[in-house]
Amino acid sequence: MPPRSSISGKKTAAARSSPERRTSHNGEFSLKSLSSKVAWVVGAGSGIGEACAMTLAEAGATVVLTGRRRPLLEETAERITKSGGKAVVEDGDLGLPGKAEAIAKAISGLGRLDVMVNAAGVNVAGRRWSDLSAESIGQIVGGNLSAALLVSRSALGLMRPRKDGLLIHIGSWAAHFLGTLAGPVYTATKCGVVAMSHTINMEDGRNGIRSCVLSPGEVATPLLDQRPSPIGTEERAAMLQPADVADLVLYLAGLPPRVCVNEIIVSPTANRMY
Repeated sequence: MPPRSSISGKKTAAARSSPERRTSHNGEFSLKSLSSKVAWVVGAGSGIGEACAMTLAEAGATVVLTGRRRPLLEETAERITKSGGKAVVEDGDLGLPGKAEAIAKAISGLGRLDVMVNAAGVNVAGRRWSDLSAESIGQIVGGNLSAALLVSRSALGLMRPRKDGLLIHIGSWAAHFLGTLAGPVYTATKCGVVAMSHTINMEDGRNGIRSCVLSPGEVATPLLDQRPSPIGTEERAAMLQPADVADLVLYLAGLPPRVCVNEIIVSPTANRMY
């Protein structure tokens, strides 16, 4: 694999040049194995979602970019198309009633949906019980759990008729190893995402659909800016990078349909969360 290159400006990670073909030991996976497939990436304007969108497009997928900030999505789309990839921008707040269904209807015009990646994440600086408000609780629950449920429901509606599809939900280390750093509401919503993913496999595995919740430890994304205490450059460099998570997403997307990876928990080698 060629080295990762950083993106100029405030955006980081996931731009690569001229990817080499790579094949697994059984010959069933290659970096270009997603040609002709369609991937829907939620939270594609920054961080993990941006990295996933760039990586899946590199692998040949047509990528539908969704998020609340259209200018960031358009920047991601421009980089994809300049690299020879295909991208479609469908912006919107998926926590709003009817928005996920509207975007799914637009995606249906592409003829298929093979992969959905929900990488959107929300947290607030005042995350302790003593600092939370009804408004901030609603913001976190809406962005992390309600939107995940709604986009999953819409994606499943596109996948069931084809008896095929993969949903990947970005969870969190906090959902598996309880602590106070992420805050009670964020932790609760990510626990909900874990449960949601497993129930999809329970109900829709018979329909050829696979669901994986990918739970990373600390990742150097813009969400760190919401931490109560600032995170330094050296600390960020030791964390997982968005492109690391995107590489796992690409691996999952390239597996044969008979394989369902139910859950992945991954952390930096220098894991501060123990």
